[in-house]
Amino acid sequence: MSSRHSPAPSGPVSQPPLMERFSQALVDWAEKWFPDAYVFVVIACAVVGGAAILHSGDPVATSVAFGNGFWSLIPFTLQMAMVAVTGYVLAMSPPIAAMLRWVAKIPKTAKGAVVFIGVLSILLSLVNWGLSLIFSGLLVREMARRDSLRLDYRAAGAAAYLGMGCGFTLGMSSSAAQLQATPASIPASLMPITGVIGFDQTILTWQNLMVIVLVTVVSAIICYVSAPGPKSTRTAQDLGVDLDEDAPEAAKRQRPGDYLEFSPILTIVVVLLAIGWLWNAFRSGNPFITMSQLNTYNFVFLLLGLLLHWRPRSFLESFVKAMPSVGGVLLQFPFYGGIGYMLTKVVDTHGATLSDVIAHAFVGLTQNAGVFSVLVGIYSAFLGFFIPSAGGKWVIEAPYIMTAANELQAHLGWTVMVYNISETLPNFINPFWMLPLLGILKLKSKDLVGYTGVQFVIHFPIVIIVAALLMPTFSYIPPVIPGQ
Repeated sequence: MSSRHSPAPSGPVSQPPLMERFSQALVDWAEKWFPDAYVFVVIACAVVGGAAILHSGDPVATSVAFGNGFWSLIPFTLQMAMVAVTGYVLAMSPPIAAMLRWVAKIPKTAKGAVVFIGVLSILLSLVNWGLSLIFSGLLVREMARRDSLRLDYRAAGAAAYLGMGCGFTLGMSSSAAQLQATPASIPASLMPITGVIGFDQTILTWQNLMVIVLVTVVSAIICYVSAPGPKSTRTAQDLGVDLDEDAPEAAKRQRPGDYLEFSPILTIVVVLLAIGWLWNAFRSGNPFITMSQLNTYNFVFLLLGLLLHWRPRSFLESFVKAMPSVGGVLLQFPFYGGIGYMLTKVVDTHGATLSDVIAHAFVGLTQNAGVFSVLVGIYSAFLGFFIPSAGGKWVIEAPYIMTAANELQAHLGWTVMVYNISETLPNFINPFWMLPLLGILKLKSKDLVGYTGVQFVIHFPIVIIVAALLMPTFSYIPPVIPGQ
């Protein structure tokens, strides 16, 4: 006699893939234990301050360095805030908003959307890191609006951050490579040690292209296998994020005094005033290098925002709505300035800073160029965790690293790239560069760092080892000094 009940399933209940389980375990840990970005930076201050005191034996000097450095990043802080604001304003203009909606329709599955965002973030970062960070973040918001796509908002947000974790210093945004390729930018004290190192020795080498392809493929695979399945997915709505609160409203002219606010006359005047400056800035040299300068980047994006909004009222309203995205930047960046000064300004009785001691300890451990590459990578990643300066600290550390590279006859250009490649990896777990993105997504660092942490764990050994294996493919070239 047949039974009306379905037979009990045989065999073990299926489980999510290993990588998905691992990523979810890390996500669960981060959501429970990872502190807010502000708490994170204060903890970093305490750690570096304590180390500086132990190194120098002078608490007062450490305190003075912290205070002196606290406002040292103010220009950069404003630049970063404007990167977020101008990108946000541009994206809210009708033409760009329409383009974002079109691009957001390309992926057909949730996992495919996460991979799409991650790869796009890396590719855009090779041109300009600011464009990558803002465009990718706004694309996540647009994809999250799709009713047909149950997108994990956290995994997609982490994918939007990939350009800052493993991409931007491999392309035109590399500060160290740009500095070394520009004779006028190289400090006089550094010129005899490094000489001029052209892009053909750094970002335009086949070895660097190989690393770009590798990190992009690895990142895409991690995005796919670590993205949560349907049962673990948390959408923007699940996280309490309102995706429609910043939707532009069609304001209307209500009085005669509003005429200029709703007329394109002032927009045309401002753009005409700026044309001469733009022509002068871009008439010579590589436009990508010109755009990598933050002031130029922000100016261009501001003008594009003005043009695409067309009327001042629309532009002003979008600017105001962008303000909440920069709160974390304005509060926390000064603390990183204080950390940088404690590492690089507090000296011991021999005149050495804590950064000097760390650098000497790493570069003095070997006489082998391959092992030297590994040590430079580890050192760069370690210090980059506390000073996420995107190559800005290269001028301070280059004398020690490049002197050792000359002694070991390690290729100078690839040494720069090893430093670059490794320096960005801590960005996966340090919220410094994440802050503008968090403001756009209206999330906290704990929401993303579980997924970015998976990227860090896998990328770190791969990148360090590959960079070291590629070092022997170069032949040492002594410093090339102009005029000699």
